[in-house]
Amino acid sequence: MRILALETSTEYCSVALWQDGAVSDRCELVGQKHSEVLIPMLDGLLRAASVKLADLDGIAFGAGPGSFTGVRIACSAAQGLALGADKPVIGVCTLQALAQASGRERVIAALDARMAEVYHAAYEKRGDEWVTLCAPALCLPQDAPALEDQGWFGTGSGFIAHGEQLRARYNANLAAVDEQAVPQAAAIAQLAAPLLSAGRAVDAAQALPQYLRDKVALKTSERQ
Repeated sequence: MRILALETSTEYCSVALWQDGAVSDRCELVGQKHSEVLIPMLDGLLRAASVKLADLDGIAFGAGPGSFTGVRIACSAAQGLALGADKPVIGVCTLQALAQASGRERVIAALDARMAEVYHAAYEKRGDEWVTLCAPALCLPQDAPALEDQGWFGTGSGFIAHGEQLRARYNANLAAVDEQAVPQAAAIAQLAAPLLSAGRAVDAAQALPQYLRDKVALKTSERQ
């Protein structure tokens, strides 16, 4: 089984090719140039692997939450490629991708959502599956859902922007933190594989981003 994955929800752009469990990937810090970099990066990855779009079984993308523009780019690119090649699409939560890439069993994933908030979720690995203990949500870091027990691993840019508040909130829970981690396509591909095998992919036209927020900027009065 072959899955092409793409992730553009942060300032990084990454692509990955999953082939029966083996993953090859590329990742670059591109700022806001995802639309310029993504397709050439995908093309280079496929060419290097001697794989064509027609050879794929599905296309996965980081569905968010994350940058509004970045998430839309990933979704629209996945839709366009899938429609052209007549392939199904799998949207994967970027917070779960952080958990997958961490290599830990209990993970608090937090991405900086700007406006003093974080995108937050908590997952626990049970066997080969992730169990969602706190569903993806937008919240103030000091109001993040409480968790039981110790040994939790914090990951994501939320711990850079709001590390003091999140560490205070989870003082008794956290064992370690990787604040530099970003969602990447390799983890998106790994999470998409069992979903595709289980028949949970969708038609390209039905693929949707996961925004969590409708309001994207503060009013002048709110900034003051």
